[in-house]
Amino acid sequence: MANMESLGQIPLAYASCSIGCRDEHTMPKKLAAISAAGFQAIELSMSDLVSFANQHLGRADANEITGTSYDALCEAGTEVRRLCASQNLSILVLQPFENFEGWPKASPEYRDAWDRVNGWVRIMQAVGTDLLQVGSSDSPAEKIGTDRARFVEDLRDLADLLASKGFRVAYENWCWSTHAPEWKDVWDICQKVDRENFGLCLDTFQSAGGEWGDPRTSSGLREDAGRSKEQVLKDWEASCKSLAESIPKEKIFFLQISDAYRPKQPFEDKEIDGLRPRGRWSHDFRPLPFEGYLPVVDFTRAVLATGFRGWFSYEVFDGGPDGKGKDYELDDLAKSAMACQRRLMDACRAPS
Repeated sequence: MANMESLGQIPLAYASCSIGCRDEHTMPKKLAAISAAGFQAIELSMSDLVSFANQHLGRADANEITGTSYDALCEAGTEVRRLCASQNLSILVLQPFENFEGWPKASPEYRDAWDRVNGWVRIMQAVGTDLLQVGSSDSPAEKIGTDRARFVEDLRDLADLLASKGFRVAYENWCWSTHAPEWKDVWDICQKVDRENFGLCLDTFQSAGGEWGDPRTSSGLREDAGRSKEQVLKDWEASCKSLAESIPKEKIFFLQISDAYRPKQPFEDKEIDGLRPRGRWSHDFRPLPFEGYLPVVDFTRAVLATGFRGWFSYEVFDGGPDGKGKDYELDDLAKSAMACQRRLMDACRAPS
């Protein structure tokens, strides 16, 4: 295990999209709460930027600002940058960039993906961040294929474009992804992309919720292929050990932190409202660590064992144990997340 004495100096961020659940929870109020709790940066969510742009720039006679209204979003982004600076916050990353890789090159989806890249680059310049978070695509395999070499080629092209701007890519495994649901998948892709500015966003929910947990089973564990609970735990321990031994710390750009509730009733194993079971789980069932049941400490300890001491970012989507919604005050949630960080670090220091 790498030296644990430095855990108190880990820089901390909070995802803007995961604090605030009421209309009155505006961007300035979110930033004030995050700053007051002691966080040093935010992940800026595109959905939050769009909402802020409509509030900040919107007029009754104007068209609604959408995720492709890049001129307006850049203008609003400049104001978000100013607001962050006034609260002593930086903008760690712009997120989440979705469904980029794998489209046939003559397809409208391919052109749209690159149009979005160019628009998001403009926003990154406006808000003053050098990091773009990209989630592993969940587009249907019949549309993007299964050839990893094609995904690597697309992502290498993305890395090269961003490098020309002085920007980086943090590639994240989404546990419902079509082609890269586990950390081993995105690490393999990262190695094949082989660009200095291309690294990983690891996530306690995405890995523990993909390899260890499953919202479709009554036990909450991943029981596919007839695995026993003992085998699930053994495989999870081996995965954490492998991560600690194989990923260089400099290739981890940041770690996202959250837990998950075990659903009271197993999810149906089908797509609902465009979301696969783990996508629905991610959307509404992600509290702070120690409020759910995932082995968050195991995964965090494995990441720390690489020697990584970079950004930890709290990204929670806490709809309560039933996923139907949970009301809270901004200041209370931000302070709870900071207290959770201290508890998590204490747990990581303790003997395993």
